[in-house]
Amino acid sequence: MAILAVVFDIGGVLERIEDPDLVIGRKWRARLGLTEVDYAAALGSIDPDQLSRVGRMSEAEHRQRCMAALGLRPDQADEFIADQWDWYCGKLDAELHAFARSLRPRLRTAILSNSADGARREEQARYAFESDFDPIIYSHEVGLAKPDPEIFELTLTMIGVAPEETIFIDDKQGHVDAASRLGMHAIHNTEAARTIKAVSELLAEF
Repeated sequence: MAILAVVFDIGGVLERIEDPDLVIGRKWRARLGLTEVDYAAALGSIDPDQLSRVGRMSEAEHRQRCMAALGLRPDQADEFIADQWDWYCGKLDAELHAFARSLRPRLRTAILSNSADGARREEQARYAFESDFDPIIYSHEVGLAKPDPEIFELTLTMIGVAPEETIFIDDKQGHVDAASRLGMHAIHNTEAARTIKAVSELLAEF
């Protein structure tokens, strides 16, 4: 059966994400006079059950929880949230993005991302993914998150393809394993060149 679609994760795939401590942590620990332990505990209290991933915590509520956990003033909260988005969106993996674009219109390209309220706005503003991927499925918008098999099934339904007609790319091994169990051709992304080679080999085979 031919491959008809390639589904990409965002963070750790289309976006290269740095260590949050380097991007945010050191700055805000120094700013607020917190130890690593206290800072980590404060962050851990903001969304311990990962409600934001499934659309059960709004962006506004997340901001309020950050203020309470870290003792931020409103102006500090604005800066902290902006820093969080800069870290979250990372830097575009231009090589992998260009490869994804080259697959169209021969194949459908889509995105499946665990996310939080505001992600579509922030990533579209930076990288205009909506021009190159359709559909773009954000976990917080559909109330499901990887590795739940239901979000993979929803993705396949939205694209209109069978699992064996689909390549899925993610940087989390658990997500790759979940997609593979459903019959998708799943690739663990560690670097763009290896992923491009793996996808190209699958396309040649099928």
